[in-house]
Amino acid sequence: MTAQFVLDNTRLVPVPLAPEVRLRLADEAIELWERTETDQGGQMPPPFWAFAWAGGQALARYVLDHPDLLAGRTVLDLAAGSGLVAIAAMKAGAAHVTAVEIDELAVAAIAINAEANGVAVTPLLADVLEQEPDAAVVLAGDVFYSREMTRRMLDYLRRAARNGATVLVGDPGRAYLPREHLTLLAEYDVPVPQTLEDTPIKRTTVWAVNPSP
Repeated sequence: MTAQFVLDNTRLVPVPLAPEVRLRLADEAIELWERTETDQGGQMPPPFWAFAWAGGQALARYVLDHPDLLAGRTVLDLAAGSGLVAIAAMKAGAAHVTAVEIDELAVAAIAINAEANGVAVTPLLADVLEQEPDAAVVLAGDVFYSREMTRRMLDYLRRAARNGATVLVGDPGRAYLPREHLTLLAEYDVPVPQTLEDTPIKRTTVWAVNPSP
């Protein structure tokens, strides 16, 4: 059972940069990935859902500190992972938050984490990047990690911005960050597990996506 796997392999802890949010997180990525594939009986994506990535932490902090951007609005959290940003959005006063993932374990983790924080988040198992954006606010943490993902994600985010949405992204300096299409809003020093990154503190930025072509 996916929910039980999440519960059995994580512990509930506060997020370092956004302690208002508690998540069920793991301590070590490779061992968890191996257990995931053994439990599910086949090849599985890396367990991104079991960690508070720097981009998500920075974006969650920004959202919590700027509730006026989300209050009473519909929100879409893309590549939601643990649900950190989605939960922060609900705590900031969003009317409704959908957290999108393509990993069924992430969808289970989002539901568990939302309940642990006493908020209602709608998890959605889907790839929505070819669809037409319709949320008032679109959020994405740590999504520019490959050339292809950046191409697809940026196209979706800019379409959302052109449709009038507020579009915010958090990024810890990934190689494919499309700075030329973004406006810098904030910077944070984010504590991260050294098993995931090359340093215990990751300088991380929050950006607004520009709608112009």
